[in-house]
Amino acid sequence: MTSPAPAAQDTRLSEDTADSISGVPRSRPARWLETARPYAPDLGIGLLFLLLAGWLTHGLWPDPGARTLSLNPEDQVLYEWFLATDARALLGDFGLLTDRLNVPDGVNLMANTTVIAPGLLFAPVTLAFGVATTFALLVAGNLGVTAIAWYLLFHRVLGARRLAAAIGGGFCGFAPGMISQTNSHLHMTALWLVPVIVWLVVRLLRAADPGRVAVAVPKTDAGTATDPGTDAGKATGPDTDTGKATDPDTGADPGTTADRGTGADRPRVDRRRIVTSGVGLAAAVTVQVFVGEEVLFLTALTLIIMTVAYALADPSLLRRALRGFAGGLAIAVGLAGLMLAYPLWFQFAGPQSVPNGMFSPYYFSADLASWGAISPLSLAGSDESARLSTGPAEYNTFLGWPLLLASVAAVVWLLRRPAHRPLVIAVTASGLLMAALSLGPDLVINGTRTSVPGPYSLLLGVPVVDGALPMRFALALIPLVATVVVLAVDRALRADGARLTRILVPALAVVALLPIFPTPLPTAARPPLPTFISGGHWRDCVAPGGVLVPVPLPTPKEPWAMRWAAAANNEFGLPEGFFIGPYAARGKASMGTYKQPTSALLAEVAKTGVVPPVTAEQRQQARADLAFWDASCVAVTGDAPHPESLRTTLEDLLGPGTRVADAWTWKVR
Repeated sequence: MTSPAPAAQDTRLSEDTADSISGVPRSRPARWLETARPYAPDLGIGLLFLLLAGWLTHGLWPDPGARTLSLNPEDQVLYEWFLATDARALLGDFGLLTDRLNVPDGVNLMANTTVIAPGLLFAPVTLAFGVATTFALLVAGNLGVTAIAWYLLFHRVLGARRLAAAIGGGFCGFAPGMISQTNSHLHMTALWLVPVIVWLVVRLLRAADPGRVAVAVPKTDAGTATDPGTDAGKATGPDTDTGKATDPDTGADPGTTADRGTGADRPRVDRRRIVTSGVGLAAAVTVQVFVGEEVLFLTALTLIIMTVAYALADPSLLRRALRGFAGGLAIAVGLAGLMLAYPLWFQFAGPQSVPNGMFSPYYFSADLASWGAISPLSLAGSDESARLSTGPAEYNTFLGWPLLLASVAAVVWLLRRPAHRPLVIAVTASGLLMAALSLGPDLVINGTRTSVPGPYSLLLGVPVVDGALPMRFALALIPLVATVVVLAVDRALRADGARLTRILVPALAVVALLPIFPTPLPTAARPPLPTFISGGHWRDCVAPGGVLVPVPLPTPKEPWAMRWAAAANNEFGLPEGFFIGPYAARGKASMGTYKQPTSALLAEVAKTGVVPPVTAEQRQQARADLAFWDASCVAVTGDAPHPESLRTTLEDLLGPGTRVADAWTWKVR
């Protein structure tokens, strides 16, 4: 059977021929523009997300080295030091145990949230422009790129209209929990791989389902639902907004796919996609371990709950896809296990590893009242609600009553659609369980701890799991709530003949989200680095690869001297510092290490300004401590607390110092 209409490839061929005949061939940029034109709306939405991320973090510019996130400056110093350590991989100096902090014992990088993958990715930026620039780029980039990644998942995999997907992607990237964690917690905001992991799981499920029927994404409310467990969710592409769908993996029109039938017409398990999905999932999980393991744990737990709930809601899919899906997961687990065996061994059994979580689940529990509150970092927020959390970096639950009520209404509305029902049930079940776990071992209500046990109490003592902070389980609700909102808005936009619905539902979604629209992150100026460091004068005192002892020494509460090392790309080591190590009772996790006697003495002088009488025993101890640290140089700068008192004490301990730039130094060897 033939058609008078030319095929697509014939059209392209005739256009090229016409260009040739006319003697005016199109330029390569013109052809690129034509190819990119269908994706222009996607590019525009992505650019909008990046601009919003830049606006929210503009306080760190134009000079990131002179600015700090004022709500959590200590962690900013820590992550800048991590990024400087990661960048040393380009210099051939990198290992999972670093000797550039806490000398001589070092620090286990796998036992700390060292964001190794982003640090390696941005290593050229760090070495060329400084670690503060890398930190500022990641702070903004994590927000913008995460929003873009979720937008693409909702639009191209779930099959949602661009408006619905943009609302969902924007919420995933800029929700109150994301903005709160952006206060220096890079490992918790680098979520751009999570949508990739979800896509690979969905792709694996579709490949494993031999009973799927590919259908076009519907235009009308009575059409087929965009369900990720079926081909309705699979059918999407650049033309989604016009109602014409394409398979995101092949670009084929799903309307040409054979329906269920017998013999050769019956759809079969796609073994190739099962294998490639498993391999891709293993790769994504492996990289995510070096981005943030806590995020990976929360993602895996949420997907497990969703998978079980979806299977219970759609038993026929379970029967059809279980074998292939399990096989693909086995490939993913096996390959990831091989790639991660050594890093995970190093994390849990290697040098400077810790056997337990650092933080108490009783302290880091979400207040039940915080779910309906508005974050102080949101448009309609107030400082009063801050009392419902442990600090400004943990406003994870602050969704506000408008969004909670809108989400409940959307769930009820969507459950009326049989095709939507399995996904909505899975999302709702996962959200309720993760929200319940966020409440911790004992319920806290409006600031008052009760004796009512929470579901998290069942996880106490479970290895690895009990190291997670309960209140961060709430972060899993961000994409879950976004999915419900996307489905509701998308259903409304597809409601032909119901103009009021097409306007009202998106408007209500915007109204529900408006109170939690983010405001720019608070920033402040921070002191300039001493000229002794910024001018490179430290090299006159510290041996290559040696140890510099800054006075006072860095601690978890006052890690400021770690900026010195980070600014110098960690070319020298530091004693003590801010990190997680095995220095609590019985080798359990501690924040930092215990002080050597000389360090404790100098810390007291820095605190009080009082110069103590120095004994011969203390002088001998100072020499012993410097030998323990294998120190090259001791330095105190003018911006230290009580610098003259510290200088006098050091001269009593070590003898006369030498003035180098704006520092007094004592060269040990």
